[in-house]
Amino acid sequence: MTSRILRPARAGRHAQPRSASFLKARLPLVTAAVVAAGLCAACGSSTQSVGSASPASPGQSTQALDAAAPSTSASTEASPSASASPSASASAAPSSSPTPSRARTGSAAPKPARTSAAPARIPGPGYDSSADGQKLIDAALRAAKADGRMVLLDFGANWCGNCKAADKVFAQPGTAAVLGASYHLVKIDIGGNSSANSALLRKYSPSGGSYKMPVLIVVDPSGKVRTDTHTTGNPSLTAEGINAFLRKWAS
Repeated sequence: MTSRILRPARAGRHAQPRSASFLKARLPLVTAAVVAAGLCAACGSSTQSVGSASPASPGQSTQALDAAAPSTSASTEASPSASASPSASASAAPSSSPTPSRARTGSAAPKPARTSAAPARIPGPGYDSSADGQKLIDAALRAAKADGRMVLLDFGANWCGNCKAADKVFAQPGTAAVLGASYHLVKIDIGGNSSANSALLRKYSPSGGSYKMPVLIVVDPSGKVRTDTHTTGNPSLTAEGINAFLRKWAS
């Protein structure tokens, strides 16, 4: 009886050390397994791409996607400016070429320079008794408005000696140059019986009385009389006298 009771007790005493030694032997393996499981849970499977979220749980997956969304949109917004082409930058840059300035509107047109225009036609010596004096004056005034010259009215007669002397001076190169550059010359016959030409003389030289020919009258493009030798007296009928007269009233 005694021996039977003592055997279980021995067996119990020997079982405890064995189980303890077994646990001590297996503890490092269990610990290693737990650590490996923790690393797998934290880092994910090795087959996933680098930077992808771990599918540990739905909550973690949603949070990971929400956290990644701002960075993705930020990189998308930043990409256009970073990848702008040089041609777009060049087109956006302001042009360095000067732009022609705009022409002023409403400014008065410059008066034509008489020195640069072609010389006006100078009638030959003498007076045409059959010419219509008014039409000649009207044509000269239209030309004067176009080129800015003055109109010189020469009232005379073919039998007048002073008129012939003036014609000779007008034909000289120096006087012809001044006359053609600054005047439209109109010669009107008042030596005959033309009442129309006599009326024109009184229109432009209304002082009346006896007229000493030639009567030289300078008229501006608007038809206004500037000087009348019937009132002031004729200049010297020489190149010097007539040239001085022409230059004085040319502008």
